[in-house]
This record gives sequence, structure tokens and C-alpha cells, in this order.
Amino acid sequence: MHRTSGEEPKRLESGTPAFRRLNLALFAAGFATFAILYCVQPLLPVFSEDFQVSAAVSSLSLSLSTGMLAFAMLITGSLSEVWGRKPLMVASLFASALLAIVSAAAPNWHMLLLTRLLIGATLSGLPAVAMAYVSEEVNAKSIGLAMGLFIGGNAIGGLAGRVVTGALTDLASWRVAVGTIGLLGLAAAVAAWRSLPESRHFHPQRAHPADLLKSFANHLGDPGLRALFAEAFLLMGGFVTFYNYLSYRLMAAPYSLSHTAIGAIFAVYLVGTFSSTFVGDLAGRLGRRKVLWAMILIMLAGLAIALFENLVLILLGIVAVTFGFFGAHSIASSWVGRRALTAKAQASALYLFTYYLGSSTVGTLGGVFWARSGWPGVTGLVAALLLVALAVAFRLMVLPPRIPDQEGAP
Repeated sequence: MHRTSGEEPKRLESGTPAFRRLNLALFAAGFATFAILYCVQPLLPVFSEDFQVSAAVSSLSLSLSTGMLAFAMLITGSLSEVWGRKPLMVASLFASALLAIVSAAAPNWHMLLLTRLLIGATLSGLPAVAMAYVSEEVNAKSIGLAMGLFIGGNAIGGLAGRVVTGALTDLASWRVAVGTIGLLGLAAAVAAWRSLPESRHFHPQRAHPADLLKSFANHLGDPGLRALFAEAFLLMGGFVTFYNYLSYRLMAAPYSLSHTAIGAIFAVYLVGTFSSTFVGDLAGRLGRRKVLWAMILIMLAGLAIALFENLVLILLGIVAVTFGFFGAHSIASSWVGRRALTAKAQASALYLFTYYLGSSTVGTLGGVFWARSGWPGVTGLVAALLLVALAVAFRLMVLPPRIPDQEGAP
């Protein structure tokens, strides 16, 4: 992590040993982020019962984390410009894993919410910084693959968080389950620390609030970036809402599934691992603007299929929604790094700010729709978000690139 002199070092390319180490580190970091952040999602009905709170209030255990994550990333993205990418990423992983272990021992509902709030703050040092690291250190042709692997780690982490917590909650308790996720997070933090290559294209910058505000204003002034930020809010808001209240639906009659069974159903997150890498590579070959809207259509189709009462059809719907979301997120997140010409960490932070803001606000709003209209109400809310996202994707198709040779960029 130093300022280079003379000829710039070669950027990381797929197939090289350094790129493989990078992949391991990014996968581990992505795993820990989603495992720690979303391990409480299948536990929302358990929290409602144990702490005697409503579905909307129970969702705060996730929404407070994602909301704090959204706002804190606006600061930590800039701190990484001063302190460096790798140190901040590694510190975030270790702190978040330790807080997850502490949250398992929370004596009451308010203390649990406090630890979840702090987890959102500590995790903020990872997502936006990882995006900036990849855009700086990886060859342009390999960026889609690298980000796909990071997001693939998100998918596996989300899967592990749900499956492990579901099974261990049935076998022991939710506290044992969450504590185990914290230990897995520590292991992932060690793997990322040991494997992530040092930055070779990072140039430290002094942090000035005026410069930060100028960078944000510059990014928000670009119509392409504004559209991508809107996509982040709409897609993530819809996706998290879909999964938040799916557990309530499947635990109720006529399904009455156990925590373990619901956790096993969430194994469809493996589809996200495949789609993030496959679609990222596909977008690199065909162009992002030609693929993004198709992923949103797949999400809408899955949402419609999941309306049926048949459990097999519900599973097919979950698969389609998950495939489409991770594919779309892989495209949009890598697109931001290419679209932003300067202050890439701030651009990534703004993207993820809207991404997690959608998770926290719409995720809790979905509880109101669930209480009033059940699953059809939740479906209507998510469908409205995805239809707007589809319109934004069509808008992105006609925007010219900021740099002419950036094929597929708006």
C-alpha cells in the first residue's frame, strides 16, 4: 500500500497466482459480510416470539444494521482514501465478527438491537472499499469476474447464515446459532487478512470534508451514476423484503416448516453464487446495458411464480428472484467503478448507501404490508419496486458512455 513511482505495476489478471489469492480474499470477505449481516433474517419469527414484538419491530434487528451500514459507508469509504484499502477491510471483518459473538449474549431486545447497530457500523468498512480496491487493482477485463466472486461470497455467506442459524436454532437456540456465525466470521477474517494482495495502485489522499462533498456532488450530477444508485435502492429493497417475510409465510399453515427446513430452502442462495459470476462474465462480453434489464425481468417472473401456494412453485420462484438479483447486482456494482472517473471509493459508497438504505427502509415497510395484506401485499410492494427498476434499466440503455471506449457503460 504505497504510492508507486515510475512505471505503474501491472494490474491483476485472471489466471495468475495473485488473482487467485485476491479471489480467495474477496470470497472470504463477501462470505463474512452477508453471513454476519443476514444471519438474523430467518430468526425474525423467533425474535417475534421470544421478545414479544411484531414482525415490523422484529425486522429492526436487520434494518438497523443495514441502515447504519448505509450511512457509515459514506464516511469509511473516504477514510480508506487516507488509511488504505486493505487495513480498513481487515479491521472491519475482525470487529464485525467479534460483535456478532457479543450479540449472541445480549440480555434483552434493546441490547440486541444495539449490537446489531454497531455491526452495521463496523461492516461499513468493507463493501464500498472492496469495490474501490477491485477497480484500482484489477485489469478492466477481469473486474466483472472479481466482483462476481465477491458477490458470490455474499451469496454463500447469506446461505451459511440462514442454513446454520436455522439448523442450530432447532438443535440448540438462536444464541448458539448467532455465536457460531461470529466464529465463522473470524475464520473468514483471517483468510482475507492472509490472502488479500497489498494495494499497488492506491495513492493516499488527505481527507477534506469540502472535497468529500464535492466528490459526492460530482457523482450525483452524472445521470448514469444516479440511475445506478436508484437501481441499488430498488433491487435491494425488493430482494430483502421478499426474504424477510418469506420465513413468516413458510412457518405458518399450511406449510408449518421448521427453522431447519426453512434454512435448507435458503440453499437456493447457491444460485446467486453462480449467477453473479456467470452474469458478470456475460455482461463483460455482451455489454452491461444488454443484460441488466433481463435480470430484472427474471426477478419479476420469480416473484409471480412465488405467489402460488404450491411449495415446489414457491421454490422455483425463490430461485428465479435470487438468480436475477445477484446477476443484476453484479452488473450494477461493477458498472459504478467503471462509470466513476475519480473518487471511486466515494462512488462505491454512494451505490452501497442506496443499496442498504433500500434494505433498511423497504425491509421494515414490508412488515406493514405483511400485517395488513399478508404475502400478496408483500408481493405487490416488491413488484412495484422492480417495475420502477426495469424502467431505470431501460433508461440506462440509451445513456452514452462517459468515455467512448467503455463498452457497455452508460
